[in-house]
Amino acid sequence: MADREEVLSKVRESLVEALSVDDDEVTMEASLTRDLGAESIDFLDIVFRLEKAFGIKIPRGDLIPAEDLMNNPEFAQDGKFTEVGLSELRKRLPYANLTEFEQNPVVANLADVFTVGMIVGYVESRVSANQ
Repeated sequence: MADREEVLSKVRESLVEALSVDDDEVTMEASLTRDLGAESIDFLDIVFRLEKAFGIKIPRGDLIPAEDLMNNPEFAQDGKFTEVGLSELRKRLPYANLTEFEQNPVVANLADVFTVGMIVGYVESRVSANQ
């Protein structure tokens, strides 16, 4: 099994290539969108690169939740996630730190929880599941 530093190194390399950012910008706390400038189209490239780098398959909507959460009134109303929606996010993103986001769960700010650390945690879970 790859250790955290190996996983981080491959994730960093994938993000540097996909987003054309400097290596030192890709810290565990960096938000893919806010800090690294990722746009929605970039997430497809990132998923592809992670699959290739780690030899894993990332099901659609697994790493980045599908829009069904944001467009379902049970999960989101008036631009914010409901308690049911937050519960669903916790279930779908067990490797994400949602603590700060939960204080003001604005749908438009969900992208901020997608950090390098979250990606590393996700990949670690996928790699260990494949062993």
